[in-house]
Amino acid sequence: MQADTANSWARVLRLLREGDHFLVAGHNNPDGDALGSTVALGWVLESLGKNYCLFNESVVPDRFSWLRSSRPLQQVLPDWEPKWYVLLDCGDAKRVGKDLAGRLPLERTINIDHHVSNRDFGVVNLVEADRSSVGEMIGYLAQELGIPLSGPLGEAVYLALITDTGSFSYENTGPKVLELAATIIRNGLNPGRFNALLQNQWRLNRLKLMGDVLRQAKIYDDGRIGLVSIPAAFREANQATIEDCDDMVDYIRRVKGVRIAVSLREDEPRKIKFSLRSSGNTDVEEIASSVGGGGHKNASGGELHHTLQDAEVLLVRLIRQYLALADKNPSSGG
Repeated sequence: MQADTANSWARVLRLLREGDHFLVAGHNNPDGDALGSTVALGWVLESLGKNYCLFNESVVPDRFSWLRSSRPLQQVLPDWEPKWYVLLDCGDAKRVGKDLAGRLPLERTINIDHHVSNRDFGVVNLVEADRSSVGEMIGYLAQELGIPLSGPLGEAVYLALITDTGSFSYENTGPKVLELAATIIRNGLNPGRFNALLQNQWRLNRLKLMGDVLRQAKIYDDGRIGLVSIPAAFREANQATIEDCDDMVDYIRRVKGVRIAVSLREDEPRKIKFSLRSSGNTDVEEIASSVGGGGHKNASGGELHHTLQDAEVLLVRLIRQYLALADKNPSSGG
């Protein structure tokens, strides 16, 4: 462990032990890691007897409604002033939403993250891009504080691990991740019951939406680029929600020969959420960051203020350029 990183771990642990009055927030529209790490840190603070608030601009997604939290996730900022703001899984401070980002005192902000694009915006920055998830990091903090990874705390950490590693199938699944998962299982988590709660949450509307979306799937560049688009009209026709659109990119990713998978979701006219996925050394974060997005080497995304068609043209062009350079220099990607 490098000296700077070790110092950041020590500072975070000291603040958790000695500090009080925390506001804990993950990025809006939380995925399993943002929500799991938020809930996990809540249980840690509960065990330490701290005063705290769990905040997210977005409500808890229905698919995670079974997750047990020490306190409800608030969509309104508290009427008391936190001493410390802890931001989790946010590559950029703006990801917590306008209300919190607009009043965030960076001199009292603890930034815990694993995005390579993170620019160390807090006064304390515990940022490790080689971690599978922020939930993994919260798990280690809990262990350092002598808090067992059992019960709802263990579930919350496990949720972060399993969602950000693709059920332990992505390249970020290292020995330490599996050892941490094994510790949680030894402490009582039943993987069968857990996975049933996590996976069996689809609505029929989602299934119908998937049918419409996947029928329109496209491939480009001799099958190396796979793309799915989700027009707002498809969601409206199927009475589907934004949440029903999650993970569509993973289906086109499974097509043989696809190097980079793309999904485009039309939230509003000229507001397109894009997701990029890859495997191996193919670095989609490089592509996402070129248009203001970010994330990880094999999983990145962002937002484009284009029409759906123009967003598709732009991303396909950028991906083709990236792949052409990778072809000329195989050691740089592929």
